[in-house]
Amino acid sequence: MILTQCAVCATELGLSLGKKCGRCSTRYCGAECQKQHWEQRGHDKLCKLIKKAGGAEQYHADTKYTETVAVAAAACAEDTKGQTCYICGDDKEGLVRMCACRGTAGFAHVSCLAEQAKILVAEGEENNLGAKARTERWHRWDECSLCKQRYDGVVRCALSWGCWKTYVGRPETDEARRLAMSLLGNGLFDAEHYEEALSVRETELSMLHRIKAPEYNILCAQGNLAISYEWVDRNDEALRIRRDLYAGRLKQNGEEHKDTLIEANNLANLLFHLDRFEEVKSLSRKTMPVARRVLGEGHGLTLRILLSYGRVLYRDPDASPDDLREAVTTLEDTERIARRVLGGAHPFTLAVERNLRNARFALRAHETPPPGSA
Repeated sequence: MILTQCAVCATELGLSLGKKCGRCSTRYCGAECQKQHWEQRGHDKLCKLIKKAGGAEQYHADTKYTETVAVAAAACAEDTKGQTCYICGDDKEGLVRMCACRGTAGFAHVSCLAEQAKILVAEGEENNLGAKARTERWHRWDECSLCKQRYDGVVRCALSWGCWKTYVGRPETDEARRLAMSLLGNGLFDAEHYEEALSVRETELSMLHRIKAPEYNILCAQGNLAISYEWVDRNDEALRIRRDLYAGRLKQNGEEHKDTLIEANNLANLLFHLDRFEEVKSLSRKTMPVARRVLGEGHGLTLRILLSYGRVLYRDPDASPDDLREAVTTLEDTERIARRVLGGAHPFTLAVERNLRNARFALRAHETPPPGSA
């Protein structure tokens, strides 16, 4: 379940606290809030409707889907004017796009996209298709079937609610329900509903632990949760998870696995944000030679690790002249490799160049005697 708060006072109830309406399963912290909801907030009129829709979770998902479809259609209204849905051929209701399609391609109703995804996933389940085929079909929930690009922002959010409302009634051990919850968290985050995304991702991780999901799935959910904590400035919790993730990847995959190096870089970036510069340096010095040896110096992840290390060397307020010289040397090497691999106009190359200019400026400032000191 993702409804983990009292419907009246928003007290956090987790998975088992409080009480529920006996008919529709709406949750409350206690009898007082339940009574107030019934007598003063209209639950007496909604209760049967919620029960008929399938209960509080299903009703909530259906309602949010309707709301977010309207938001998505409004956001795309100017771009979709005069177009028709490529699935049904009609121009009724609001159309959306928000993918990489251009010209007259890619316009669709959210309802058509959702129905298409639902049918494809159902066929995969009924025909017992292999994992690769099921995954390809599942991507119809958040990826354009024409240009293969993931939908963005409010369109992705609307589709994620469509996905969740489709599978919310299944047992929590069901694969589609588990994937739908993950998709909902990502869709909410992409639409910048960070607190809602956080709540869903906390619930997802709790569910994965409860059903004893594979370690890989738990680590992925922890990574998403850490991102949510960072975006709402709950950095202590984010740091705890980032440390656990890095340790988990080390244990599961070893230091040379790409996933381990990714988590090391994620941890280093958060430590940098928290001004824990010595820890960043120590971690980067461990991972840089591994990334160079395993991935090669031109790999995108290796370049990001090198940039992180060069940046922390010159941004540290206690940087020594040797630190600043090492920062310049590291960033010069990184800029040279990035220019060769990615090109001079690539955003990453430009970011390295900015940091290199800053590092050179810091070194010059340190080496230039202050006026009147001679």
